[in-house]
Amino acid sequence: MDNKTIVMPKSETQKLTLGIQSDTSFTETAKGLNGRDLVSIADLTVNEIAAILELAHAVKASPQDFRHGLDAKQMVLFFEKASLRTRLTFEVAMKGAGGGATFVDQTASPLGERESIPDVARNLERWMDIIVLRTYSHETITEMAASAKIPVINALSDLEHPCQAIADFMTLEERFGTVEGLKFTYVGDGNNVCHSLMLAGALLGVHMTIATPKNFQPKLEFVHKAIELAENTGGTITLTSDPIKAATDADAIYTDVCTSMGQEHEAAKRAPIFAPFQVNEEMMKHAQPSAAFMHCLPAHRGAEVTDAVLDGPQSVVFDQAENRLHAQKAICLMLLGGAKRIPTHRNKGGLQPRSTKR
Repeated sequence: MDNKTIVMPKSETQKLTLGIQSDTSFTETAKGLNGRDLVSIADLTVNEIAAILELAHAVKASPQDFRHGLDAKQMVLFFEKASLRTRLTFEVAMKGAGGGATFVDQTASPLGERESIPDVARNLERWMDIIVLRTYSHETITEMAASAKIPVINALSDLEHPCQAIADFMTLEERFGTVEGLKFTYVGDGNNVCHSLMLAGALLGVHMTIATPKNFQPKLEFVHKAIELAENTGGTITLTSDPIKAATDADAIYTDVCTSMGQEHEAAKRAPIFAPFQVNEEMMKHAQPSAAFMHCLPAHRGAEVTDAVLDGPQSVVFDQAENRLHAQKAICLMLLGGAKRIPTHRNKGGLQPRSTKR
């Protein structure tokens, strides 16, 4: 894709009505999610992701109303990778809703090495109510989900990071109101975070632009799935190798590290390739004045993003980090049958109205 832009056009099919329309539809959606897994954003429907986001806003606005939503429920977290935000927010979310959380460090011994994953699953389903996995291989999560009779949540794999994407779009709803029609640009490596953002954006009717170096594009299976989802919501997917063109008129610019966990041996090779994709003040000038800068963290300051942008007034990175807690609490409530609709008068979009360059 040398300086070429590939635009995936939306179809002429009638787009779905986005969002939850009534108390009845919210209740039915919640019932449908009870007992389910969250392995991929693609596991969700338009109404299901909208219901999770609505619940996330409610638990953030009124946490006291959900203090007993998961009474006596038990979560186990198996993490093969280091974690700050993911581990703590899941533990606090579960305990804040009345449940318990047990962490198992698998960084020295990947799941399935000591004991088969189906055997682990058969044990866990007798003690626990929900399993949270942070793994290198996506197949570890799909095998656990296929083997366990209790819900399994993907807390990061080599292919997806669905909980991060849900928290990210929650953050954008807080900043702008609805995200339908939002111009969202992702700059950097077409990695697991990129995949989940594409799928979530497609479900929410967002205009997604993905700018990556040649040979670092998102996997085609995720591009094709995002196109399929976007056809029903009015969203679009655009792939390009031109980061400045991608940033132009964007409402949000998102980046991630250029070298993910497990790829450290490629850091020196990747650095010059990704240098033109650094999000800096010059790139942000091409976006809308109201544009948000986003990063899933941890950030490599001076690499994929400059200090001036990361710490600047357009940055919402710590809002994203905070919202991991509320989004994951909402996910757990949905999957474990503790969801309820509590209308709130939250000021969605009250922080920063979208602006347009003149």
